[in-house]
This record gives sequence, C-alpha cells and structure tokens, in this order.
Amino acid sequence: MTTTMPELRFDSKPENIAIVERLIDQISEDHSIIPEHYGNVLIAMTEAVNNAIVHGNKLDPEKSVTVSCAIDGKSLVFRISDEGPGFDYENLPDPTAPENIEKPHGRGVFLMRHLADDCAFEDAGRVVELTFSNVFA
Repeated sequence: MTTTMPELRFDSKPENIAIVERLIDQISEDHSIIPEHYGNVLIAMTEAVNNAIVHGNKLDPEKSVTVSCAIDGKSLVFRISDEGPGFDYENLPDPTAPENIEKPHGRGVFLMRHLADDCAFEDAGRVVELTFSNVFA
C-alpha cells in the first residue's frame, strides 16, 4: 500500500531547507525510520533541496521548489523539482578526484547517489527522485 504525503512547495531560500528537515523528522516519528537510515535520508534530501534552491533556481525567491513524498511498504520515495534550466547530470566532475577534493562544492549529486538506494533524474535534471528502501522498522 502506498501512502502519499501532501506536496510541499516553498520559495527558493536556503532557510527553507528546514521545512524538509521537519518533514523527515515527522515521517520518522510517525512511521519509525530505522535510526541507521535516518542520517542517509536527511543528508541526501537536504543536498537535493539545496541543489534545487541554489543551482536550479539560482536563489531566486520568485521561483519555487516542490517536494513530494510517498511511502510504499518499507520504502520512502521523494521527488524534488525546481524551476531552473536543468543540468547535465550524466557529466559531473568526480568530487573524489584529486583536483576536486579541496573544492567546497560539487558533492551534492555524488552524496545523493551514494546515500539513496536509487537516484533518478527527469526533465533535464529539474526533477530528482530519491528512493530509500527498507527504511522502516
């Protein structure tokens, strides 16, 4: 059985990442996210929303970020979308390469791909879907 949560839509302001943090805390409280998975969900989601705000919508408060969430059995699926131009998610610099290791940016997609069980991009990169499997007790 799939449970769909109400969609969240908010302005592209960095402080709105707290909205997603509260959503994850609420899901954890209501549905018992296994503690070992909580950090992965929180980090991957804050990276995805930060990317949508900063890189997608270029911090334009006139543009919105939309987050939807569904619980499907023991899986948690999030969709994050922005109103930006998109990006080439297939050709990103490797943040673990020696020339990039000291750079303060460029790790978001890498983290999302490693922390979520599935990370899929749609609409030229304007939409990312993160799936976390077996996260509920």
